[in-house]
Amino acid sequence: MALRIFWVVCLLCLGGAAQAEVGSLFPTGARGAVQPAAASSLFSGANTGMFAPVQARVVVPPGPRSSPTAQLLSLIAQAEAGPAGYDAVQYGARVLPSAPPTRLTLAEIYAWIDATPGQPHAIGRYQFIPSTLRRLADGQGMGPDTPFSPEVQDRLAVILLEDAGLQQFQAGTLARVDFMHSLARIWAGLPLPDGSSYYEGLAGNRATMTWARFEDGMARIWSVEG
Repeated sequence: MALRIFWVVCLLCLGGAAQAEVGSLFPTGARGAVQPAAASSLFSGANTGMFAPVQARVVVPPGPRSSPTAQLLSLIAQAEAGPAGYDAVQYGARVLPSAPPTRLTLAEIYAWIDATPGQPHAIGRYQFIPSTLRRLADGQGMGPDTPFSPEVQDRLAVILLEDAGLQQFQAGTLARVDFMHSLARIWAGLPLPDGSSYYEGLAGNRATMTWARFEDGMARIWSVEG
């Protein structure tokens, strides 16, 4: 897939893919090769968010790079953003934002969305679509001048992890395989057991990693029986 789809192309030219993750709470990393971003995300052209509006709530910081939550978000980012990381823009966007996403405020991202109807607008490390981005940001009291920084993206993504049942999984009341299914319903780049996306074929969505790789990643992060 042409690397022109990512703002990271410019970053790569300036000094390598690692620059796309500057400021990240998490490593680019991952166990296994990083997958390029594709038309894979739930956030790749849908018009509505998956969940009902959320009330403002305190989000627990994901912790250090080695924390399970940080590692899980890095695993998800492989399926959703690939090497572009926090500056990923959905590949089908014909008109890109005026700058890499991490250099924009929420107001500037919303203005880009409003000015370019009819194209996908999934953006960032976790490929937020407009309705999801607005819902999460509003729920956290983030105003239009809030920068779309790596820290902000991570914070919003943790809310989606909580929606998927992160706390229940960590408490042992949600089986690992059920948690993985919930994650796959949020991020379409993640697979179901048969290897397909939960949104296979919808707006071009497909899984970008195998179930075996997803399962191995989860098992490495949490050494528990699911």
